[in-house]
Amino acid sequence: QVQLVESGGGLVQAGGSLRLSCAASRSIIDINYVGWYRQAPGKQRELVATISSVGSTNYADSVKGRFTISRDNANNTVYLQMNSLNFEDTAVYYCYANYILRVYWGQGTQVTVSS
Repeated sequence: QVQLVESGGGLVQAGGSLRLSCAASRSIIDINYVGWYRQAPGKQRELVATISSVGSTNYADSVKGRFTISRDNANNTVYLQMNSLNFEDTAVYYCYANYILRVYWGQGTQVTVSS
């Protein structure tokens, strides 16, 4: 099993930056994919970014060039650096891990971008 704990959400003005953290309960080297989804009010959960066990990354078109996903294997933590935030980025952000054909989720962290 994998437990995931997110942190780093909050309120930020448009154009600002935030960094989300996702701490895993086991070595992320063993996890196929770790990443972030988000869900805005009244909308479906959508993929934001993923990073594989070998470091390959994938981003939603809406965040390319603004968000960067990275990993710290020594601390079993995945980060999402979010720059140039806009109102449409307001959502609950969930960390997820794909491990041995199962998907695990964190509890979510709220990101609110004010205009």
